[in-house]
This record gives sequence, structure tokens and C-alpha cells, in this order.
Amino acid sequence: MHLRNCWHAVLAKPMAGNRQSMVFDQASRPFALYLHWPFCRAKCPYCDFNSHVSNDVDSKIFGDALCTEMTHMASLMPSRPPLSSLFFGGGTPSLMPPILVERLIRHAEDLFGFTDDIEITAEANPTSVEADAMLGFQKAGVNRVSMGVQSLDDASLKFLGREHSAADALHALDKVKKAFDRVSIDLIYALPDQSPKAWQAMLGQALSLGLGHLSLYQLTIEAGTVFHTRQRRGEVMALDDDRAADLYEMTQQMTHAAGLPAYEISNHAAPGQECQHNLTYWQAGDWLGVGPGAHGRFALFDPAENLATRNATVTRRSPAGWLDAVAAKGHGIDETQIDSPADWASEIVMMGLRLTNGIDLGVIENLCGPCDDWLDGDGVEQAIAAGWLRRMPNQSRLIASDDGRLRLNHILSTILR
Repeated sequence: MHLRNCWHAVLAKPMAGNRQSMVFDQASRPFALYLHWPFCRAKCPYCDFNSHVSNDVDSKIFGDALCTEMTHMASLMPSRPPLSSLFFGGGTPSLMPPILVERLIRHAEDLFGFTDDIEITAEANPTSVEADAMLGFQKAGVNRVSMGVQSLDDASLKFLGREHSAADALHALDKVKKAFDRVSIDLIYALPDQSPKAWQAMLGQALSLGLGHLSLYQLTIEAGTVFHTRQRRGEVMALDDDRAADLYEMTQQMTHAAGLPAYEISNHAAPGQECQHNLTYWQAGDWLGVGPGAHGRFALFDPAENLATRNATVTRRSPAGWLDAVAAKGHGIDETQIDSPADWASEIVMMGLRLTNGIDLGVIENLCGPCDDWLDGDGVEQAIAAGWLRRMPNQSRLIASDDGRLRLNHILSTILR
């Protein structure tokens, strides 16, 4: 049977008038809060995040503004479940005073409530000073740390513009592991001229650290970064695609053998150690974004119209401009939009195919309307025939193969309308 006909058979639902009857349970959807601390000691040459170098931050004023905007964001979702995750990102959140972290956590709990098993993550740099600060974060309520190690090789760290050494990172990591049950590290690979032997040794060392989660990112050259400028001058800043693909395949094999299989393109975890906050993004949950340059995405359901809408917010990027906006109107939102059903569906497909368990077309159709409106059945069939996508026995779930996840941009261009 042709896939398009399979969808109609499997995904057909009762109709209410001319509109498909929607099942929408806000309380069952993952709900997260992202808090952005935009300040760093230095700007890394590969980083295109909203980060600003500053050693003179008035944490009281900034904390007041974060609490004010958090209160406004809560008003945008009057019907909501308790938070299942809270994430301090940046920038460099480990530069925040622990007393401010505690204040923000308590304010979030007062506004939203927490699930019993809430995940509260803070990003940190692997220096001894910031490792000591994380002990204060633990007392404030943080229960998971994501440490930006980036490399365990000093020459690579210098190339990446990092201020710590490999020894610094291991020392800081040892401190943090004693205080937190859940610790993850980031590593960047596919650097210029990085050999398979060198990456194999570094990844093997990382896997020997006894961590439950690793985020392993291939170096990408983003517009607006120092690396992008250097690349435009003709410098080779990353491996070619074929050699990068070889390192990716090695990564999948080694992490799987070590009991930390991939659950997303770049993220690997022992069972039960997956990052719940990022899963909220990848599984099209709801989240509010607070702080300069923060993005939020959340669904609102109108029972009278039997329609869920996907709402998007973006706050002002400049810390000074954001502070001024919060002082003037209680929030720093610069952009708001309601995604069309097709745009929402496209986002769910793009994010969901990054995951090893893929996407459920029935769930997406329930939220966004008939799949023929946003998915090209012929394109899906071609991707399946090429071995890039797999259709599960119930016909409703699509999963990208390991080979397919290497070609995800191409696949998306052929299957999305």
C-alpha cells in the first residue's frame, strides 16, 4: 500500500463538523523554563549564541528584571502544568551568584510549581572557580550540570579559544561529580586535521569518566563568528564532510558500546539520563524563554474553535536594551508570532527526526491537521527506499536511520511541503 494511503487509513479520526476532532491535553505536555544569562568572560571564536563579554554586571538589577519578565511570561500561559525542567543557559551561567540562582528557582516554583522529579540544569565552564560556585548552585536547588569542556586536548582548547586547560577541566569535573548525581560534558570534534586516532583517544577518555550523559558536537562554522571570518579569508576551519562522517560513525559505535547510545544526533546518555529540557524542545513541548535573546514556544488551546495554536516569543538581544524594555513594560519581548499549522508541523518533524525514536505522524496530525498538508508522501517513500528513513510497523512512526541523520537537511528538503 502506498504510504499516503496508509496515512489516511491509520491516522483517520472522527470529524466534528468540518473540523477534525482534536485531543489536546495541556497537562500531559512537557513544560519547561529557559533562563538566559548572557555574560561571559570572553567570546569563543566558534560561538554564535547571544553572549556578551562583561565583568561588571549588577546582579541585583539583572535578577530583578529576570523575575519581572518571568512573571509576565507566566501570564501568557494561564492554563499550564507544573514545570518539569528549568535550564540556566548562556552566556556563562556559572558566573551568576548562587544567591541569585536560588532566588530565581524559588520565584519559578512560586509561579509555576514543580513536578516531583523536576530537572534543574545549569551550564558551567570547567574552571576551579566556577566549579566551586557550582557547589553553591547545588545548595540553591540545581540538580544537573552541563559542563562546557569542549576538548581534552590543550592544543585543541587553544584553537577553540577556551581559557582552561585539559587538566583544569578534569580537576573541575572531579569536584562537580562529587556534588551532583547528574553531570554532562560538551565536546567539540571534527576540528581541522583531527585524525580518527586522536578523536578515538579523546572520546575513549571521556567515556572512562563515568558520566551518564555526553553532548558531542561536530564543529560548525556559523555566520557572525570569528571562525566564519577566518574561513572567508580562506583558512580551513573544519574537517571535510566525508572525514567528519567517518568520525560521526565512530562516535556512534563507541558510545553505544560504552552504554551511552545516541538518543539524538549529538547527545548520548545512559538509560534515564537523557536531558529532559532538551527533549522538551525536540518533542515539541512547551517552554517559556526569559532573559536577553531568549526564545519561547508554547501551545494554547481554544475549545470553542477546537484548535491549538503554536505561539512563539523572542526577547530583545541586547542586555541593556532588554533591561530598558523590562523596566518600561514588564518584559523584553521583541517578537511574537502564531505559527501556521504547516510551520508548526515542519518544526516538529525537523526536531523530532533528530531523535532516535523519531516522530509519530498521528500526534503531529492531531495538532497540525492532515499530513498531506505538510508532508510529501512521495518524498518520504524515496527516503525510505534509500534507507534514510524507516517506517515502523504501525505505519504512524517514522525514524531516521544513522545514515539518514547524517543527511537530515537533505531529507527534510524532500519530505516537507
